[in-house]
Order: sequence, then structure tokens, then C-alpha cells
Amino acid sequence: MRKTVVIDVVGLSSAVIGEHTPFLASYVKNAYVSRIKPHLPAVTTSMQTTYLTGLWPSQHGIVANGWYDRVDSEVKFWKQSNKLVQGESVWDTAKRIDPGFTCAQLFWWYNMYGSADYSVTPRPNYLADGRKIPDCYSHPATLRDELQQRFGQFPLFSFWGPGANIASSEWIANSAMYVEEKHSPTLSLVYLPHLDYCQQKFGPDTSKIGKELREIDTLLEKMVGFYEARGANVLLLSEYGIAPVCRPVHINRLLRKAGLLAVRIERGLELLDAGASSAFAVADHQIAHIYTATDTVKQQVVELLTEVPGIALLLDDEGKKQYHLDHERAGDIVAVAEADSWFTYYFWLDDRVAPDYARVVDIHKKPGYDPVEMFMSSKLRGGYKLLRKKLGFRYVMDVIPLDATLVKGSHGAVDIPVDYYPLLISKDKKHEAELEPIAIRDIILGSLNA
Repeated sequence: MRKTVVIDVVGLSSAVIGEHTPFLASYVKNAYVSRIKPHLPAVTTSMQTTYLTGLWPSQHGIVANGWYDRVDSEVKFWKQSNKLVQGESVWDTAKRIDPGFTCAQLFWWYNMYGSADYSVTPRPNYLADGRKIPDCYSHPATLRDELQQRFGQFPLFSFWGPGANIASSEWIANSAMYVEEKHSPTLSLVYLPHLDYCQQKFGPDTSKIGKELREIDTLLEKMVGFYEARGANVLLLSEYGIAPVCRPVHINRLLRKAGLLAVRIERGLELLDAGASSAFAVADHQIAHIYTATDTVKQQVVELLTEVPGIALLLDDEGKKQYHLDHERAGDIVAVAEADSWFTYYFWLDDRVAPDYARVVDIHKKPGYDPVEMFMSSKLRGGYKLLRKKLGFRYVMDVIPLDATLVKGSHGAVDIPVDYYPLLISKDKKHEAELEPIAIRDIILGSLNA
């Protein structure tokens, strides 16, 4: 099989390729560029899984970055077990064709306990005293130690949160090239998250994100040159583009005001009580899965949310089928935001009783995705917290604001301008000008079998 490298450049769209990306701008002139029509939801784990399985979310089951577990009565976000994927991944198909095939999966999601030969994924250590220590998980386990000895501790706090920067993408890129030099996998899947951060903060405004664009462009030039020199066919890919937004929709607050969402009080603060709620929403960028206790409540929710500003669609069972989202994990109703809007997870009505996790970076406790984690309420407060950390005192890094209007870019919806569609860039073969996301798996296989 031919060596193939798929580099997932998160947030790459035609809207951000230009003067700040001289390498990419030159590269695409001598390559074939296809837009990928986003599916619902156009979010990380759903799009990646569709690319790797060639199946729709209704088939592979990854209906968002997180969903409500109806058995445990808990909202679960950013789980990592590959066993959650209900479908065969591209590397398993390739191994049947060629038993000598090997795959390195570097920071693509659902990267634990799968069948890739080499895998690395974020996995912090949560200590008994409450500290979160940056770390990663790998298979084989010794690979983590090799990488961290060579490149330093995985920079978790550069991977997400107010301190997110190019360091995490550089660490991943260096690790990928190390794995290539040592193990020479047939297929390498590499994830570069850098453009996700700036565009969620500022939108795809190149006048404001020029520095970040130049940084990822420089890193891509290094990686593409490295892999092409080793005879690899390189596919540049993105899972979504990011569109400008200006309106947060507090969907859970609407459900609460209608008496449908339940909270409980702990230490004077409010927590969402999903199991006791008649209806609540699991918000994820521009979609929200709404889970309801009865059909009567379901109809009540539809009546409540119809014509709410910022909500474009409310998908019932037929609507979910139309958008390939009819899976048991999906909400009873799926709300889709208008192109300029996105959904918050906020359920409290008074910031004074917001849960303690609301003001920290905590992607697992929050019952929904929170892009406001990219911002810091006060650099002075952040510095004070870091000083307490260095001095060995107990501290809580509660520096995240509760102002959803800060967010200027989002994704997930499908009715967006084509300039914000994700891309496939290939020097190898011309594909259709617009591709369905389920086509990417066969394109990867086609590259391997060329």
C-alpha cells in the first residue's frame, strides 16, 4: 500500500486561506481543492467518525461531542473509548486488504482501546487532591514516555482553554513525525487544532487572526515537506469551517422558565438535574439535543421553541431521518441554530448561583460544550491563581467569564455559506468540487491502494 498522511487542520476553510497563509495559498494552486458539504452536526467527533467509517451519524452513533446517557441519567462529553463508534474504521478495512498495513492515529478522537497500531490522545491525570496534571495516553504505553522525554510534557493547557496556542499543535506535529521516523506507518492521521481557538474567539476575521494563520501555515509547510520527502501522499483535510456568530441562544434557560428543567441546590449553587427534568438540552455549538420525558412534553417543547430568535430548525423523528441523525443517542428533538447563532449550556438564571464548574475549564462536568472557556475573566486574577499554585497553596482556577456574547465564531449547522465549508486538498487526484463527508473514507482507501 502507498504511504498516506491525512492532516486534519481544524477550522480550515477557503475563507481563511490568503495573504496570511503563503504556503497554503501557493500549495492549493498546484493541488485539487474540494469543499466538503457538512453534515449535521458539523462538530469534531461526528465529522471525524464519518470520515473514518464512511457512515452517517445515524449509523455510527456519534451524534455530537457528547450526549445524554438515558441509562445512567448523565450527560457525557468528550469520552474517548473507540468502542463508542458503531462501525468499522478505515484502518480495519485496510488491514483486511493488506495484513502488513499499519496505522498511527495521533489525536483524532475515539483514540483509546481501538485497533490502530499507534495512538496518542490527551489524557490528564486527576489527582486525589483535586489537581489536574497535563498528560496523554498512548498505545503502546511506552510511546507516551518516549514522546514526553523527547518533546516535554504534553502541553494540555495549550491544547484548550484561555492559554491555548500553537504549542499543542507543534507538539502533536513533532510526535507524528517521530512516529513516522521510528515506525513508518502506512497511514498517519494527524490532528492540528490551532485554528479552532482563534476563530471561536474572533470568528474567521483574518485581520484579527493573522498571527495564528501564519503559525499554522509555517507548521504545515514543515510537515508537508517532511512527509512528501518520505514518499507519502498528503491529504489536507478539515472537519468544519467556522462561521461568524453574534447571538448566543440560552436554550436551557427557556426550558427552565417553562418549568421543564429541574435543578438541585448544592452548597448554595445550582446544578442541572437531568434525570429529574421533564426536558433539557445538551448544547454543542450550533446544535442542541433536547431530551424529553414524555411525548406530551415533547410537543410542549416544540411549541415553546418555535419562532425563538436564533433557532432555525426543530427536528422531530422525520427531521432527524432527513439529516441522518436518527439514532437512539440523539435527542427527542434536535434544535439547529441559525447561521449567526449558537447554543449555550447555561441553565441558571442568576450568575451568583451558577455552578462552580461554570467558571473553570471543565469539559467533562459541564452538561454541554462551553466555548467561553477560551476566555479569561481577568489576567490579574489568573496570575494570582498561578502564584498560589507555584507556592503550593490550594487554588481553584475560576477565571472563566460567564459572558456568552464574547464568542464570535461557531460551527455545527449545515446551512452556511460555502466559504465556510471544510476542505479536502490533494495533489494526488482530482475529486468532485463538492463532496459528501461519507466519501472521505473511500478517498483515503483510494490513496492507500494507488
